[in-house]
Amino acid sequence: MAEEKQDHLFHHKKDEGDPAEVDYGKEEKHHKHKEHLAKLGILAVSAYALHEKHQTKKDSENAHKHKIEEEIATAVAVGGRGFAFHEHHEKKEAKKEGKTHGHY
Repeated sequence: MAEEKQDHLFHHKKDEGDPAEVDYGKEEKHHKHKEHLAKLGILAVSAYALHEKHQTKKDSENAHKHKIEEEIATAVAVGGRGFAFHEHHEKKEAKKEGKTHGHY
């Protein structure tokens, strides 16, 4: 009884399965979707950084605050670009794996 298998709500394990059962087309679409979302995030954060740069010039009393927020937004955009780059390569790898397994 001490070794009973317990199914908990948040502790389900997925079976890895056979690599031949992997849907590479679905995986490629998933990475493509995440890459596009990352690019949209980069666009939004870059626009916010430009807005803060404008506010730095416009609001001289709080210029330091706006400058810091601009730098943070720029750092987030750089990180988002790294994530988009990562997803782009994951997408290419899924496409390559699909071709080598004869799914394309």
